Amino acid sequence: MTVEFVSRPDVTRADAGLVKASTWDVGTPERLRQTVGAVRAAWGARRWPHPGLLSYSLYAGEDGRTLFHYSQWTGEESYQDFVRDGRDVRNAEIDAAVPGVERLGPLTYELYRSSSPGGRVPGCVVIVDVEFDGADKARQRDWVDGVFEALGSDPVPVPGAIAGHFHVSTDGTRVLNYAEWTGAQAHLDALAAPGDGIGSPTPQWERVQTYPGVTGGGVRRYTPALSLRPAEDG
Repeated sequence: MTVEFVSRPDVTRADAGLVKASTWDVGTPERLRQTVGAVRAAWGARRWPHPGLLSYSLYAGEDGRTLFHYSQWTGEESYQDFVRDGRDVRNAEIDAAVPGVERLGPLTYELYRSSSPGGRVPGCVVIVDVEFDGADKARQRDWVDGVFEALGSDPVPVPGAIAGHFHVSTDGTRVLNYAEWTGAQAHLDALAAPGDGIGSPTPQWERVQTYPGVTGGGVRRYTPALSLRPAEDG
């Protein structure tokens, strides 16, 4: 199988059994650009590494130093096969081009719910990370369901929001929202609107924002930098 460069991953594809999400800290905007180029070269020069890898995408952080990695897999066995036989040679080439990359993760997720299929190519991807005080898969899903209730009852649509794709970690401790926006400014404008964060000041949003057991998290904006998948004719 050969490598195909595409504009975005199909986040809602039905055959993706799990997602691996990780962050690389490369230090500076120049090193960030160099790392994206090194990833493109390391992957583009080789055949697609495993049929169980459905897509691999890279996003450049607004902070100028972090890269978010999002890959879709048919299952954990496929990922472990790649770790044994394909990951090290690519990482070694990237490290030779940009020494000192700090790799954080990956964490393993399953897609639980999406607000829409998306479709439009986002100008900005906002990664919302929510961490709970212990493993509880029912609680993960209840929190996400609460977000959808708040979205559905909100009297004011959020301009610039394309789609939200809510993932639950397989260890039961986290939720990751891969949110697609038309651009970073649209997200900043939504945060600046009345209320605490995205959404109107409604009881439904207050329930989400004060949900018991949430101990941490964060919000980071990224620009799509690179997205790969196996070529259909490969």
